[in-house]
Amino acid sequence: MNLVSFERILFITVVSIYCLSFIFYFIFINFPRFLNRGKIASYVLLLGVIVHTALIVTRIVQTRHPPFQTLYEALSWFGFSVVIVYLFVEWRRKVRLAGVFVTAIVIAASLYAILGLSAVPRPLPPALQSKWFTWHVVGAFSAYAAFVVAFCVEITFLLFGTRGKGYGFTGSTKKLFHRMSYNLILIGFPLLGYGIISGAAWAEEAWGVYWSWDPKETWSLITWLVFALYLHAKITPRWTTRKASVLVIVGFICMIFTFLGVNWISKLLHIPSLHTF
Repeated sequence: MNLVSFERILFITVVSIYCLSFIFYFIFINFPRFLNRGKIASYVLLLGVIVHTALIVTRIVQTRHPPFQTLYEALSWFGFSVVIVYLFVEWRRKVRLAGVFVTAIVIAASLYAILGLSAVPRPLPPALQSKWFTWHVVGAFSAYAAFVVAFCVEITFLLFGTRGKGYGFTGSTKKLFHRMSYNLILIGFPLLGYGIISGAAWAEEAWGVYWSWDPKETWSLITWLVFALYLHAKITPRWTTRKASVLVIVGFICMIFTFLGVNWISKLLHIPSLHTF
C-alpha cells in the first residue's frame, strides 16, 4: 500500500469519527440530559483530532512541505484547525451545544476534499518556496477557525437561546455565549490582519508587488472590515446582542467566500487570480 492510499484510509477514518461525534452532539442537543452532558461527543471528537494529526503528519512525510498547497490539503487543514480551536473553547467553557454545528462544517469540508478533489501530491512551485508560505497560511487559517467557532456559538444562541433553562440558557449563560463569540473574534481579527500583511510581504517577494487587488486579496480585506465593524459595534449598547450576531454571520459568509467562493468564481468566470487552487 502506498502513502496516498494509506492517507485516504486515514482521512475516511477521520471523517467517520467526526460523523460519530456529530451524531452524539445531535442527540445531546435534542436531549440535553442524556450522554453524560455531552462528554461522549467531546471524547469522540478528541479521538478524531488525534487521528487527524496522524493524517497531517502522513501528508507532510509524503509531500515534504507544509500540508496546505492544494485545495485538498487546505480543506483538511481547515477542518483540523477548526476542531482544535473548538475543543479548546469547549474545555475552557464547558459548553458543548455548538459542537453539532462545528462538526457539521468540518464534515462538509472533509467530504468535499475526499469526494471532490484529488489527493495526489504536487511539487511545490517556486512561488510557494518561501518562508512566508507557512506563516501566512497558518495565520489566515487560525483566523478562519476562530471565526467558524464564533459563528457556531452565535448560531447556537440564536436557535436555542430562547428555549431557556432546558438548555441551560440563563441570563448569565447568554452573556457567556456572546462573550465567547466576542473573544474568538478578538483573537481571529488580528490573525487575519497578520495573514493579509504577511500575504502582501510574500506577494512582494514572489511577484514584486505588495497589493494587486486580486479577488482573494479584496475579499480578505472585506472580511477583515466586516469583523472590524463587529468589534466596533460591540461597544454600542444597542448592538451588543442579536444585531451583533448578524454581523458575525455576515463575516462568516464573507470568510467562506474568501476561502472557497473566490476560487470557484475565478475559475467559472475566468477571472485571473494568483490565489486559485
